[in-house]
Amino acid sequence: MIVTTYNWKEALAAVLAGVSRQTVLPDEVVIADDGSRSDTAEMLAQIARTFPVRLLHSWQDDSGFRVARSRNRAIAASSGDYLLLVDGDMVLHPDFVADHMAASAQGSFVQGSRVLTTAAFRDRMLSSPETRPTFVSSGISKRRNAIRMGMLSRAFISLNPITEPHAIKTCNQGWWRSDLIRTNGFDERMEGWGREDVELAWRAYHAGLSCRQLRYSGLAFHLHHQERHEDGNSSNDAYLEETKLKRSERCEKGIDQHVDELLANPLSDLRHAA
Repeated sequence: MIVTTYNWKEALAAVLAGVSRQTVLPDEVVIADDGSRSDTAEMLAQIARTFPVRLLHSWQDDSGFRVARSRNRAIAASSGDYLLLVDGDMVLHPDFVADHMAASAQGSFVQGSRVLTTAAFRDRMLSSPETRPTFVSSGISKRRNAIRMGMLSRAFISLNPITEPHAIKTCNQGWWRSDLIRTNGFDERMEGWGREDVELAWRAYHAGLSCRQLRYSGLAFHLHHQERHEDGNSSNDAYLEETKLKRSERCEKGIDQHVDELLANPLSDLRHAA
């Protein structure tokens, strides 16, 4: 599992608490840190003392919003065959990992959804890590995404074949590692907010990978925060349009830049240092 973060250790702690309560644990968790202060590393060292699986911290210098590079480094440092991508403000339902594994299929990636919380409900979740919204909770939106029904989820996947990417958000995704390596992961030309996730999905589509929309399972609850962008435009829109026009399957500046470095200097399991 890859978890992105940037200077919000309270939210990250809540996310990791949710990971530790999974009915099916991931093999490891790699924190893709886009330049957080030292207090995040200090908190991770403390959490590692009781964390149930390998916990790795992939940190890079704070040089602006570089989540594409941060995720690529974490992917390069990971060892699992199947990777779940979540953000450090997404608290997971206890069956999140199990649901994603049930939905996974070769030749595709899985796109999940999220429940949005208000600031007040977010504060409740941060103060009480076991608190999760339900369909009838006040203080949430996109409440349909709080419904978990296995049969309905399977029917939704089977009845909704995807022809091209839509509703793409990397806060809740599942990928075969080999597919991320084949497409070379996220395009690191893309800095600043937006489109790095959609652009990857289009390259995957050009490479023959389908998108399996996961609904009514794989639940995740987004902790409210002020968005980093002011409108729907992104400085990366031109890169996205280039990928569509050229039908690109692989980016030039991606995961492969980091593989040799991380093979030579692999990240240490924080549990061993705790």
